[in-house]
Amino acid sequence: MDKKIEHIDSVTGKVLLFGGVYSNLQALEALKVVAGKEGIPPENCLCTGDIVGYCAQPEETVQLFKLWGAKSIVGNVEIQLREGAEDCGCDFREGSRCDSFSQLWYPYAQSKLSKSSLSFIGELPDHITFTYAGKKVMVAHGSYSNVSEFIYKSTPWNIKAPHFKNSGSDVIIAGHCGLPFKHERGNKLWLNPGVIGMPANDGSPQVWYCIIDDSDGTFTYNHYNLDYNYRLTSKLMQNGLLPQEYARTIITGIWDNTEILPAVESGLQGFGIQL
Repeated sequence: MDKKIEHIDSVTGKVLLFGGVYSNLQALEALKVVAGKEGIPPENCLCTGDIVGYCAQPEETVQLFKLWGAKSIVGNVEIQLREGAEDCGCDFREGSRCDSFSQLWYPYAQSKLSKSSLSFIGELPDHITFTYAGKKVMVAHGSYSNVSEFIYKSTPWNIKAPHFKNSGSDVIIAGHCGLPFKHERGNKLWLNPGVIGMPANDGSPQVWYCIIDDSDGTFTYNHYNLDYNYRLTSKLMQNGLLPQEYARTIITGIWDNTEILPAVESGLQGFGIQL
């Protein structure tokens, strides 16, 4: 199937980058407030996909996203939902803990979404491209070639490099792996803003986003923590239908397991994010 790519000629001013809302309504509400305080218009707020996921309010989250008017590409979850698939398409190893957890949260999300929400996510593009401070930028979920590919900071550059060539990009903004990072080589930048729906396995309930800025004529970027009502999010997840391990992670900031992580990122569990 051909990719659906939304091309924007150019973007100026601050841009708010985030990913993995994961049905976390409280985090999305808090991020919307940040955008307002920073003076960032909805069209300059970009999500790397997976608006829907582990938390308890998928329908409310999608509807708020629509009302806000922010932009998003599809994550693997949106692709699976719009196609009526039976699993989340996260590329978890079959039989793993993450795979077993997905057999709870994915059908829960599937059962809660209205036709209106499914129609909305069905229209999301695979990628968004734009020019910013003279650089060609491409927004992806996992990678340019594979929506479910896990790319981390420790992922070798020779794996990242073809995605710049194939997409014709100077900057790739991507999500999926759940951890914020930056990786520069020459004039190329791979930038993961982090996700707002779940902590980054760093021992803090705060979540992560990024703001890029062209006010000085160059491409600058900074990652930030987001405070939100995580206790309410966790409480709503304790409904007997969702994995309680994820409800605990919302509070503790520690993942239940690190089975999807490379050795480097696994070893940093609870030690904070190294940016």
